[in-house]
Amino acid sequence: MAENREYLTRAEENGSINIAEDVVAAIAADAIGEIEGVGSMCQNMTEQITEQFTGKKGLRGVRAEVKDGEIIVDVYLMVRYGIPETARKVQDSVSAAVSGMTGYNVHAVNVHVGGISFN
Repeated sequence: MAENREYLTRAEENGSINIAEDVVAAIAADAIGEIEGVGSMCQNMTEQITEQFTGKKGLRGVRAEVKDGEIIVDVYLMVRYGIPETARKVQDSVSAAVSGMTGYNVHAVNVHVGGISFN
């Protein structure tokens, strides 16, 4: 299976390992769920348009892709308090979880704060 936008592919001695980008996004979403200060996840504009036209629901608020053999994760969320602290916790947690589960280097975790949650 060739590397493309939907799978992370690594050739190994006994064959290849293929990890769907959705799996990476699920790992990231799970890590985010453990972080105090995160209010909720948000849909980005691309997710809204994709859902509207295809009916396919993705993981809300998390997008993962591979560039040059490294993972880039974009996270869209609402924060309850402490934007810089919470964003750093999200970056650290997502990076550790994704690299630990996949074996890939995480190049960046981009945190997009879409608002403040008062819940």
